Amino acid sequence: MEQNVTYAFLLTLLAGLSTGIGSLIALLARRTNRKFLSFALGFSAGVMIYISFVDLFPQATEILGEDYGERWGGIATAIAFFGGILFIALIDKLVPEVENPHEIRSVESMRRREGMAAADPKKHMMRTGVMMALVIGIHNFPEGIATFMAALQSPQVGIAIAVAIAIHNIPEGIAVSVPVYYATGSRRKAFLFSFLSGLAEPVGALVGYLILAPFLTPMLLGYIFAVIAGIMVYISLDELLPAAHRYGEHHVAIWGLIVGMAVMAVGIAAFQ
Repeated sequence: MEQNVTYAFLLTLLAGLSTGIGSLIALLARRTNRKFLSFALGFSAGVMIYISFVDLFPQATEILGEDYGERWGGIATAIAFFGGILFIALIDKLVPEVENPHEIRSVESMRRREGMAAADPKKHMMRTGVMMALVIGIHNFPEGIATFMAALQSPQVGIAIAVAIAIHNIPEGIAVSVPVYYATGSRRKAFLFSFLSGLAEPVGALVGYLILAPFLTPMLLGYIFAVIAGIMVYISLDELLPAAHRYGEHHVAIWGLIVGMAVMAVGIAAFQ
């Protein structure tokens, strides 16, 4: 069990710290590879949606059905699923739209701020970067719990979710690092803020585990799976797919979605 906990935590840590990849893209790239990001975000959504409906939701229904019976187990699963959606939607609602890290930014559009740096107070730019980091931390906290709990139960599913979350975190790294860079002129500080904003994910995993571990019965695990499924479906439909489309590559995003689902279908079949 201890080995599983370590493995699940490391996966969550790697997923969270992928914000650093977004930071490197923003600070080093001269232009945005829109097709790549559009495909990657679509792929991430495909992985999350497929896992949610084909793996996590059926597992939750089966587990809760053993306690409540088939009918009430299905109802309990549905309630927990929509509860997960409501939970992450409320978090989104509390985030001011102007500071929302899921509003897509390209490298080019962010670099245009460089020409405005003299007109924009550096204090305001720094505040934007810090706010971005805090907001991303709020978003990543429940994502960290979801990744960790899924990996704790199934290493294969945990890897898939961690990869999907890591891809999803790349644009967030861009959103944090560029304002900090233009406020401070330091690439190191910009990367550091972006990198650290991802730590909310492993922190969420650790806090979630410490709270839930003493009560982790099969029934509670069933509820957790249903809630995780709801969270991931919401993230996919509200954040990932719209973000992929806003990069202007609609069909590339859809093909990414399909490929993500196909890869998960093959992966789940191979490990059964």
